[in-house]
Amino acid sequence: MAQVPAYTKAEEQLERIFEAFKEREIQRVFYVACGGSSALMYPSKYFLDRESKNITAEIYNSNEFIHRNPMSLGEKSLVILCSHKGKTPETTAAAKFAKAKGALVVSLMYVETAPLAEESDFIVNYSWISAGNMEPNPEIMNYAILYKLAMGLLYVKEGNRKYEKLVSSLQHLDTVFEKLMKTYAEKAKAYAKEVKDEKIIYTMASGSNYGMAYSFAICILMEMQWIHSHAIHAGEFFHGPFEILDENVPFILLMGLDETRPLEERALAFLEKHGKKNLVLDAKTFDLTGIDEEVRGYIAPLAINFVLRMYALALSKERNHPLETRRYMFKIPY
Repeated sequence: MAQVPAYTKAEEQLERIFEAFKEREIQRVFYVACGGSSALMYPSKYFLDRESKNITAEIYNSNEFIHRNPMSLGEKSLVILCSHKGKTPETTAAAKFAKAKGALVVSLMYVETAPLAEESDFIVNYSWISAGNMEPNPEIMNYAILYKLAMGLLYVKEGNRKYEKLVSSLQHLDTVFEKLMKTYAEKAKAYAKEVKDEKIIYTMASGSNYGMAYSFAICILMEMQWIHSHAIHAGEFFHGPFEILDENVPFILLMGLDETRPLEERALAFLEKHGKKNLVLDAKTFDLTGIDEEVRGYIAPLAINFVLRMYALALSKERNHPLETRRYMFKIPY
């Protein structure tokens, strides 16, 4: 039997989910996952917060989702979960918990069969490769699938046309990534040489970009490089964290194109005045040709994430510490 191309399979899976959206009332979306899978959900929640007239969205850690047991979780809920291999025990348990409450359960993973799939109403398979490589097929990467689910939901329920603009724009993302590769390849290597011996690096962003800062802090710097880090929300920077800043403290600031950009600009002004070891990745400088103006604020985190991956790879090579190296994860029970 001929293998179905990944893109075609994902599109068919999404179409079945959109049909399910038409058949039931949905008032609330719960994004449920752990670690990097959870961080990927921030842009989609931001989209729903900005665009939906009637549907609210929340992000939960898988384990806390069960223990907190939201009163609003029920038959009018959509629960979207993500686990790369579909084996995260907490996320699988959260899916089972949500189904027992009557929610529509949709799970993302890059494998076809897994415990999480067995507890879900629908699954979507996304494209994924190892941490040591750059990402292929951006239109079917996990963050793009999450956007398609959120924008598709509002297209079905509220007639929001951003879904069409997203689908059209994602077709140009490969070209955007190619240009970013050429622009940032050497810059990433130079930065890696500068910070390879740093013991701590903070990351900061706001709005739809915050999940990228969070993921880079906890998954790349802490998990994959064993460098102390913390993700700081740009709006919270001046409510305590800015006291840690001096000329010897490295900061990475992500600047997007959404409505919260003024928060990041304010943080940048302070970093430039009081810090020296600053890396600023500003989506305003990216060549986003082919990306519809109306969705550029939503697409920017995907481009920023791609650039961050370049920096992660360069840092791992400069430090001779592969991104796949673990001390505890996958090795000991916890």
